[in-house]
Amino acid sequence: MRRFSQRNSLVTLNDINITPLLDLAFVLLIIFVITTPILEQTLPLTLPQGGSVNRKINRDDLATAEVDARGRYALNGRILGSYEQLEAALVKLKQSKPGLVVNIRASGEGAYKLPFAILNLCQRLGVGISLAADPAPGRAR
Repeated sequence: MRRFSQRNSLVTLNDINITPLLDLAFVLLIIFVITTPILEQTLPLTLPQGGSVNRKINRDDLATAEVDARGRYALNGRILGSYEQLEAALVKLKQSKPGLVVNIRASGEGAYKLPFAILNLCQRLGVGISLAADPAPGRAR
């Protein structure tokens, strides 16, 4: 018969159970996947259908300008009071980022002149332009 000594009960455990850690990591991953698209939208917009990306854009050079149907402007998540404030913010951003590309998000319910004003401003300042839209129905993302 084998004898059990007192010393065996005092031996420390050398293995770490990582199952709870993996569960936590997967839960956090799911939370971030769900909340990230929500955080990117400053103004509630209904985007027009169509559009695609033509070239690779450096993420550091990307800025997002938004305008809703009532004429409210936002730049990179910061709501601006007027078109003049948008212009001043874009001039300052262009000076710090020479390869700046502005991703314009405009409400499909708004007048055409509002996003067109942003296009003209970007063209005048020499800023690249990218238009955001929901992919056409039936088209893969």
